[in-house]
Amino acid sequence: MTFRKITEEASNYRYLEKMDTRELLQNINEEDKSVPISISKVINSIEKVVDIATDHLLAGGRLFYIGAGTSGRLGIVDASECPPTFGVEHGLIVGLMAGGDKAIRKAVEFAEDDSMGGWKDLNKYNINIKDVVVGIAASGTTPYVVGALEACNKAGITTASICCNPGSPLDKVAKYPIACAVGPEFVTGSTRMKSGTAQKLILNMISTSVMIKIGRVKDNRMVDMQLSNNKLVDRGTKMVMTSLNLTYEEAKNALLTHGSVRKAIESYK
Repeated sequence: MTFRKITEEASNYRYLEKMDTRELLQNINEEDKSVPISISKVINSIEKVVDIATDHLLAGGRLFYIGAGTSGRLGIVDASECPPTFGVEHGLIVGLMAGGDKAIRKAVEFAEDDSMGGWKDLNKYNINIKDVVVGIAASGTTPYVVGALEACNKAGITTASICCNPGSPLDKVAKYPIACAVGPEFVTGSTRMKSGTAQKLILNMISTSVMIKIGRVKDNRMVDMQLSNNKLVDRGTKMVMTSLNLTYEEAKNALLTHGSVRKAIESYK
C-alpha cells in the first residue's frame, strides 16, 4: 500500500497568476501560519531526537545532517551556525548534501537518486556507532537519504529523520522519525516553502536544545560564541557587563583578554 504523498498534493489555491501582490503575500503568510501548529503535534518525536543526540555528543559522538536540495542546504546551514553561535569545534555537527558543496549553489543533476551516495559521503568522515545521523527529505523518498539511513542501520549507527509525509520510506527506516505534515504547498509541490520552513524550525529546535543540554548556554546567553566581528564583541561585552557589574571598557578588556564570555566571567570568580 502506497503512502499519501501530501507534499505533492494540489495547492489549496487556484490561478495564482491572477492574484495581485497583496493577495499573494497574504495567502502565503496564511499558509505559513500553519507550520508551527503542525510542529507542535510532533514535539514528542523531536524530544526523542534531542535526547538521543545529546547523549551521543556527551559520549564523544557527532551529529550529522544529510539531505538533498533544499533539505540538504538547510542541514548545512544549521550545522555551520553551531561553531560561531555556541563555540563548538567544527566537525561536531556536520551537514552533507547530495552533489557535495557545489550543489549548495547549483543543483547537481540526479545526485539525489544515488541510493549509496549518502553512505559514501558519510564514510568520508569515518562515521561510527558513536554518531547520530539525521536524514532530511520533505518527500521522505529521496534515495540518497533513505539509502544512507538504511546503511547506517546495518552498521549499528543511530538514525533519525525529518520529513513532511507521515508513513514515507524515510519515516519507516529511521529509528527516531519526525514526520511533520504541513499539508499541500501554496505552489503545488514547491517544498522549499512550508516544508522547508518546518524543517528549518525543527533543525533550530534540535541544535539549540542539544547545545543548551551539553552546556553551551548559561542562563539565556551564548557564553561560548565566537568573537568574529564587532557586533559579537559588543554583544559579548554587554553580557560581561551585566554579569560582573563592570563598565563597558572594563568588560570589553576582560572579554578580549580571555577570548569568550564564559572565560571572562569565570576569571572574576
